[in-house]
Amino acid sequence: MRTTAAVIGCGDVSAVHLEAVAKLNGAALVAVCDADAQRLASAMDAWGVPGYADHPALIEAVKPDVVHICTPHDQHAAVAADCLERGVNVIVEKPLAHTLAEGRRLVEAASAGRAKIAVCFQNRYNATSQAMHALLSSGELGAVTGASATVMWQRSAEYYQSRPWRGTWAGGGGGLLMNQAIHTVDLLQWLVGDVVAVTGNASTRFLGDTIEVEDTAEFVAEHAGGARSAFYATLANPFNAPVTLDVVTEKAVLSLRGDLTVTHEDGRVDIVRERTSGSGGRSYWGVSHELLISDFYARLDDADPFWISPAEAEKSLHIIKDIYRQSYPQSAHAVS
Repeated sequence: MRTTAAVIGCGDVSAVHLEAVAKLNGAALVAVCDADAQRLASAMDAWGVPGYADHPALIEAVKPDVVHICTPHDQHAAVAADCLERGVNVIVEKPLAHTLAEGRRLVEAASAGRAKIAVCFQNRYNATSQAMHALLSSGELGAVTGASATVMWQRSAEYYQSRPWRGTWAGGGGGLLMNQAIHTVDLLQWLVGDVVAVTGNASTRFLGDTIEVEDTAEFVAEHAGGARSAFYATLANPFNAPVTLDVVTEKAVLSLRGDLTVTHEDGRVDIVRERTSGSGGRSYWGVSHELLISDFYARLDDADPFWISPAEAEKSLHIIKDIYRQSYPQSAHAVS
C-alpha cells in the first residue's frame, strides 16, 4: 500500500523534500500547495500533480498521509497543528515555530497523538553527528568537559530581498540564529547535553540596511552534567566556511570540520568521513534530509513519537529566544 505525500510551501527548501519523496519506495507525491501563484504553477508543472492555494483545500481534496511543511517560519506551527488535528502526519522544516507561544502550541498538538510529526533537524543524521553521539553516549571517552562551535557563513542583501520575511521578527522569528545557525545550536545541545543556562548576545553588524534581525551572535552555555560550551556565528564571513564543532572529553578531542577527527589521549586518530550530497539542494543544507524523511516514513506505524519531536525541537528555540531576551529586552517581537 503506498503512502501519499503533499508538500506545503514550494520555496527553496521544498526541492530536497520533493526529491526525497520521489526516491522513496512506496511513497507517491499527490499534491503541492503555495499561496504564490507563480511558485505553485512551477511546482505543479515540474512534478505533474495538482496544486492548491491553501492547505485545508489540499487536505480535503487529496487526503494525504504525510504533509511536508516548507513555508516561512511564521506559518510552521499553525499549519502543522492544523494538519495534526486533522489526523495528517507532518514533517515540518526548522525552526519549530517563530515564537515560544507558537512552539508550545505545536508541542501540545503533537502530544494529543492524532498523528506523527518530525522536525527537520536533519544534521542529526549526518554520519559525523551519528558517530559523535554514539561515542559520547558510550562512555568510552569519559565525561564531556567542554565544547565549542562556529558558523561562519555569508548572506547578501539580495538573499533577504528575494524572500523579505527572512529579515523580519514577524516572519522569521529572528535572523542568523533562527534561520542558519539553529542546526548547530541543536547539535551542540544534543551532543553535549541539555542547556541549563545561557549568556549571549545577538547583533546586526553587516546587514543593518536590509534586515531588522541579527546577522551575528555569540553565547556561552552551561550544560546538564557541568560542561560548558562557547558558540560564535556570523553572516559577515566572505564565504560559507565549514561549520566547526569541537567536543573535549576526558580521553579524547572530537573535531568536526566536514569530516570528523577523533584524537585520543594515547595518540590514536580516527576519522569519520561525511557523506556527499546527491541532492539538488544547497550544499549548506547538508546531506541528510533524505535520511530523516525516509526514517520518518518507515516509522509511521510505530506507537512511539518520532525521536526529533516538537518537544525535542523546542529546546533550541528556548536557547535562541533566551539570547534574544538578553539582546533585545525592549522588543516584544524578539523575545516572544
